[in-house]
Amino acid sequence: MKGTKGRRRFLDYPRQGREGPRRWLPSWRQWLGVLSLGTVGLAGLLAVVYAKIDVPDENELAGKQATVYHWSDGSEMVSVGAVNRQNVTLDKVPDSVENSVIAAENATFYSDSGVSLKGIGRAVVSMVTGGETQGGSTITQQYVKNTYLSQDQTVTRKVREFIIALKVSNQQSKHDILRGYLNTSWFGRDSYGIEAAAHAYYGIDARELNPSQGAVLAAVLKGSEQYDPGLSRANHARAVARWEWILDRQVATGKMSKEERAKYRTFPEPRKLSKPTSQAGQTGYLMDVANKFIKARTGLTDKDLARGGYHIQTTFDKERTRRLEKAVNDVRRKEIDPKHRKADAFVQFGAASVRPDDGAIVALYGGPDATKHFSNNADTSAVPAGSAFKPFVLAAALQEEAYDTDESEDSTTAPVDGEKTAAQDLGLALMKGQNPPFVQAGKRIGLERIRDLAVDVGLREESMAQLEQTFPLGTSAPSAIRMASAYTTFANGGLHQEPYAVSGMTYDGKKVPGLGRPEAEQVLDAGVAEDVSAALELVGWRALSAENGAAAKPPVAAGRTEPGDRMKSAWFIGSPSAAEPDFGPGTGAENGKGGRPGRAPGAGDGNEPTTAVTMFRNKAGTPDLLPMQGVGGEKSELGTTLPPKVWQAYQQGS
Repeated sequence: MKGTKGRRRFLDYPRQGREGPRRWLPSWRQWLGVLSLGTVGLAGLLAVVYAKIDVPDENELAGKQATVYHWSDGSEMVSVGAVNRQNVTLDKVPDSVENSVIAAENATFYSDSGVSLKGIGRAVVSMVTGGETQGGSTITQQYVKNTYLSQDQTVTRKVREFIIALKVSNQQSKHDILRGYLNTSWFGRDSYGIEAAAHAYYGIDARELNPSQGAVLAAVLKGSEQYDPGLSRANHARAVARWEWILDRQVATGKMSKEERAKYRTFPEPRKLSKPTSQAGQTGYLMDVANKFIKARTGLTDKDLARGGYHIQTTFDKERTRRLEKAVNDVRRKEIDPKHRKADAFVQFGAASVRPDDGAIVALYGGPDATKHFSNNADTSAVPAGSAFKPFVLAAALQEEAYDTDESEDSTTAPVDGEKTAAQDLGLALMKGQNPPFVQAGKRIGLERIRDLAVDVGLREESMAQLEQTFPLGTSAPSAIRMASAYTTFANGGLHQEPYAVSGMTYDGKKVPGLGRPEAEQVLDAGVAEDVSAALELVGWRALSAENGAAAKPPVAAGRTEPGDRMKSAWFIGSPSAAEPDFGPGTGAENGKGGRPGRAPGAGDGNEPTTAVTMFRNKAGTPDLLPMQGVGGEKSELGTTLPPKVWQAYQQGS
């Protein structure tokens, strides 16, 4: 033992001669050793990976294949063609455009090694932790992703991108890399590459772009869905801010003089959005709704879809879509006359049909032509619902009474036989188109409860208006798709199915996960849903009955706007109903005086869709809807009689 005393260990850990925590804390030499060993190991690993990963052949750009949208019966709806891309050499791209792109995407492009360790580290951490997709790539890395790799957001792909970018940076000149990047990048508007983008946004060749226009195209590289100024006001504001930043950035990096920058103070507005003729009529609107559903459920972007190679099975019924379009056109031709009636100018229709049993969107009318009228009227959240919102107030009242009854079966405050409850009074007010009882119900029930129920049965929270006294009268502005979906919840016994537009999708023959029918949820008591449907059937009878009092067959449960709403919209939402009314004595049902009509056999089998039709006036370029007074003539009652006519024409169409 004496001979070994004081002999230094190869690894002095735990550290000798130290007590307490210091005994277990490594020395600076140990820290340095571990760090050096780790660095050498990592370098060795990277060297091995670098040697094993070769620069692959250029990919085929999936967009060279078409993306095909199919009707619900499997037949082809439309084939979106190959990539819109024309390669150009850098001598055909102004220096100012190159400078804008470099300033926006990678200011150190000409001096860096082609990779960003910080950027890829941030991206990998984000993906591993489930955070949002991160960029942080250099122009070289983006060029590699566009040219050699897939668009998958995985750690493996990011590592391959990093290694290949290093090799490409060593093998190709910066000139060639920039040319490749500008020719393969996605600019939105179905355009890959700077040449196609110049035509899509400004109708000119890339060589004709001025510095200001070039800065706009550089801005949309960050993501056309957020920065294409033609898509929305918010996009426009973001695009202007980034355009200004890119121009200022060029001054800061010495690529533009202050005098030159001073010339560009007015934002160069791009051309209006346009769609190919293959998307004319309703096709473009159908694609729009299908794409929104796909992006929400799968995380795919417009850029991914534009690359092509997908087969998309939609829920849209070809015959129903044709019938719905014909119904709108027939009513417009017969009832709307802007040449002789000034109030008929700028009238717009929107409509959607949703199947109650599974939530499939089977038809929609988005406007006269998707290549000319770009806003999808079936999916817009800018049209107030008016009295068509009142059934949600009635449902909240009935639901409240149902809970109160369950909690106090023997309550002495329960209504006496033959007396109507507050909810039953509300049902009668709905039938008669009265407003005050619904304002009072909002105070009694609580506006938050009404809003929450409306969202539960199918409306979107972002379409809800402020919770003010008039909220129960329909100041919220849901889309036709969402109104049809919410009303299916009443027709479906309180079982809500989220609306969906795509039943399946493949890419290169492989199934894309995350699509198809959403899970159903019981959001209302079945009895409440039946009672609401009963009230709606009486509203439908009143709206659709002929002058002689003959009822529509089969009976229809419907919500609608009333002439007394005095709002800037007209709605009708109708669906078959199997409910029986229960609003106590005095409804007139027993003596045929204004009461509920008899039921036709087989009505309300759950297969017929609920269809919402909306009408409003909107002049392009103006933010507010125009008044409805005089639309369709005096007999149209502020236009409220016209959506029911569209609905009937659709149901009876051939």
